[in-house]
Amino acid sequence: MNVKIYKSLWGMTGPIEQQFERIRAAGYDGIESATQEMSIGNDEHSGSNPIKPEAFQKLLKDFGLDYIALVYTESQEHAEELRRRVGEAMRFNPRKIVAHAGRDTMSFGKTIRFFEQALRVEEELGIPIAHETHRRRPLYSPMSTHVLLRELPDLHINADFSHWCVVTESMLEDHTEALAIATRRAIHIHGRVGFENGPQVPDPRIPEWEDRVRKHETWWDQIIASHLVRGEKHLTFVPEYGPPTYMPTIPATGEATADLWDVCLWSAHRFRKHFNSRVKGK
Repeated sequence: MNVKIYKSLWGMTGPIEQQFERIRAAGYDGIESATQEMSIGNDEHSGSNPIKPEAFQKLLKDFGLDYIALVYTESQEHAEELRRRVGEAMRFNPRKIVAHAGRDTMSFGKTIRFFEQALRVEEELGIPIAHETHRRRPLYSPMSTHVLLRELPDLHINADFSHWCVVTESMLEDHTEALAIATRRAIHIHGRVGFENGPQVPDPRIPEWEDRVRKHETWWDQIIASHLVRGEKHLTFVPEYGPPTYMPTIPATGEATADLWDVCLWSAHRFRKHFNSRVKGK
């Protein structure tokens, strides 16, 4: 099994061609970004400059980069919107879909019905969909996710456990059962390190946060192990750190506590080394 590491366009600036060039030169395997409204770059998790689908497809081909699509639902008809968004994303030939879909305010019954419809979309279109463990979404907490995954044995997730740290104000010490089922169902990782009071440590490279980094790595190890058991060929990972104000800033000046590009690249290198040590003994 190999690891494929993707770079999110979230927080990147400048001409899109330069972004692709920089990502390719840094050794990333692909790009993760949204494809809302027939363009790239019009939401907080994408680059700053919208680009038409045909141009984006050409850039992927020219730079030899793989692609994972992000889709969002914001209307009252989440299932209908998800079907439309996934259909739009398929023109880019993504490896998989990461879905910010549904709401934490939906009733249990409505949530179950939504995910059942999402699973039908996944089957009909033949594309793996990883549902976000994200605040504001149905899988926002380990408690709700545990229950839903038990009810929906075919549902898969994108593991972004930084959000769960915030929701529970913990490093998930009391949620081993939820982590066990979540790591088995994870088909993608957003590798941002969170802590008890925030979804993103100020700088994961400094010793102050090493224990939180190592804690996340123990969760990612469970995902690696599950992938090996299933005989997967690849594990996909995104060092999805965000820019200010998602990244903490220095009071008064508003200056970011770290360089976003450097933090993401450090995280990518660390995870690749960690992965190889676990899988290939290197």
